[in-house]
Amino acid sequence: MARSSNREKILTEGLRLMHQRGFASASVRDIVQAAGVPQGSFTNHFASKEAFGLEVIDLYCHGIRTFNDETLNNAGLPPDRRLRNWVAGAAGGSCDGCLLGNFAAGGCEQSEPIRQRVASAFAETRTALAACLHAAGQAGMLRPGLDHDDVAGFLLASIQGASLLARVTQDPAPLRGIDRLLLATILTSPAPANDHLLH
Repeated sequence: MARSSNREKILTEGLRLMHQRGFASASVRDIVQAAGVPQGSFTNHFASKEAFGLEVIDLYCHGIRTFNDETLNNAGLPPDRRLRNWVAGAAGGSCDGCLLGNFAAGGCEQSEPIRQRVASAFAETRTALAACLHAAGQAGMLRPGLDHDDVAGFLLASIQGASLLARVTQDPAPLRGIDRLLLATILTSPAPANDHLLH
């Protein structure tokens, strides 16, 4: 029972530290100290730092899937509302940036399995975006002539870029207003005046 509890503590604190510092800068010593467990607990539960990093990514991706299901995949909402909610939520992060983006910027070159896992996670969100954009196009909510997959890549890259700039500058300014700016370029309908989205 104690072992299971220590494992969860290590994962929780490891995710937090790697989100703040990146994969390379968060050492095993830092992680176990933050979790308040002996260093031996780490090796009891994880074969390597790389194996641990993969589990951290999986844990983070569980939250992303939940968010995507509540927004992009939510068939109870019209497609433009789903897109607005996703962009607003994705752009509403902190100066720590996106953990996947942080791994991509400072961890993927050290590990091919981590690179593949991060790439797969980005591809999953891009696929969900493209499907929602396709639905928006069918409903006449998307500007004509746009390729759904290209726009999905544009939205994902824009949010990731803004998040990375916010992290580097430690200033949320790059994220402010990007949701409305991005959506104004692809949707035919303006946001409602009382639209608070996820903010």
